[in-house]
Amino acid sequence: MSQNKEQILKNTNAQILDEFNASVMFDKELYDQDIRASIAHSKMLYAQGILTQQDQADIERGLLQVKAEIESGQFEFKIADEDIHMAVESRLTEIIGDAGKRLHTARSRNDQVATDFRLYVKEKNITIMAQLKEIVETFVKVASQHTESLIPGMTHLQHAQPINFGYHMLAYANMFKRDFERFESSYKRNNYSPLGSAALAGTPHNIDRFASCELLGFEQPTISALDTVSDRDFALEILFNISTAMMHISRISEELILWSSYEFQFIKMSDEYATTSSIMPQKKNPDVPELLRGKTGRAFGNLMSLLTVMKGLPLAYNKDTQEDKEGVFDSVKTIEISLSILNEVIKTMKVNVQNMESACKIGHLSATDLADYLVQKQNMPFRTAYYITKSVVSKADELSKDMSELNIDEIRSAHTDIANIDEEVVEFLNLRNSMNARNSYGGTSSQQTKSQIEIFEKWLESIE
Repeated sequence: MSQNKEQILKNTNAQILDEFNASVMFDKELYDQDIRASIAHSKMLYAQGILTQQDQADIERGLLQVKAEIESGQFEFKIADEDIHMAVESRLTEIIGDAGKRLHTARSRNDQVATDFRLYVKEKNITIMAQLKEIVETFVKVASQHTESLIPGMTHLQHAQPINFGYHMLAYANMFKRDFERFESSYKRNNYSPLGSAALAGTPHNIDRFASCELLGFEQPTISALDTVSDRDFALEILFNISTAMMHISRISEELILWSSYEFQFIKMSDEYATTSSIMPQKKNPDVPELLRGKTGRAFGNLMSLLTVMKGLPLAYNKDTQEDKEGVFDSVKTIEISLSILNEVIKTMKVNVQNMESACKIGHLSATDLADYLVQKQNMPFRTAYYITKSVVSKADELSKDMSELNIDEIRSAHTDIANIDEEVVEFLNLRNSMNARNSYGGTSSQQTKSQIEIFEKWLESIE
């Protein structure tokens, strides 16, 4: 190989290695957290007599200038700086001179990145919680408009029992409420400051971790420096919480897709969220719910990726954890846009109450009501009542009717054991009566649905 080619190859390999090793092109997302943490660190160092007042003032001024340059697009991110921490520090030193080099006293990039990343995750917990609260409000609002609107309640995607559409909406409100509570719990559990842990064992400098902790809005400093610099549980938790919320988004998206099909026609989505086929002008595709459903996979993948990174790491810090951020950034952006769009889809959809009620007359949804009636009013064993009900179902099929449409004579003719059954049984088979009969706590009756709405409204008020 010629000397020229050998040099080119070496230069190429060096460039590839620099790009492979550097994280600045993605962890620049943390610039704001890095600068705020550095300002807090400098204030603590000054309070402890480690920095002079002038040095601290210069550092803070310089850092704010760096922030302004980044936000205006003037800042040049260089692979040679390796990460956001060195990028900021290098530019700071260019601006203020040697004082910039004193900023890193009593800290390591290990606790620096842990602090920045925790701040980011902590703050995203708050913004995602606000979005979850908003979508719960939307589901509750839709529910309050449909406490009387019948829809087939399903198991195994088969018609089962009549419920009201508001009740169905509140099932999703419950899911997203649990998501809110997971983020809330995670925020509290991880609201501890890593700053001052240094490389892994603390620092000999006379620092005050409680002071920097307070300046950054953390509850307390972390207890163990050794654990702190390698801990990424907070990142795993937000990825898990996002994955669970995305799973819930995927479930409602699946129902929106089904409900908007010709087979169901329960809802009509706004044209903003459903697009016409490129070659079939009569057809609208539920593109947005399909994308919401599809994006769930990337959130799950980001969670599994970080779990895999962390599973074999010894204490303390390892370079592997450079792979902890991109997945979190991606999942955060995914959940934020997904919640925003889903909220608008639910707000703007039109509910076809008539089609939903007509669908309730398919599948004999009040069959269980007849069995329950025979147990309660005729003192029959449930198994006996079950088989008599099957006979009535067969009679309805024979007459091409739904059970709720049978008259008393047709019901009596279905089985000898009910030849003299009281005429009131007809009312028990009425679909709306069937729905309202389920008045137990948590049930589907209009009364219970309204009670559940009140519970949600009180909860929403409590977190304002």
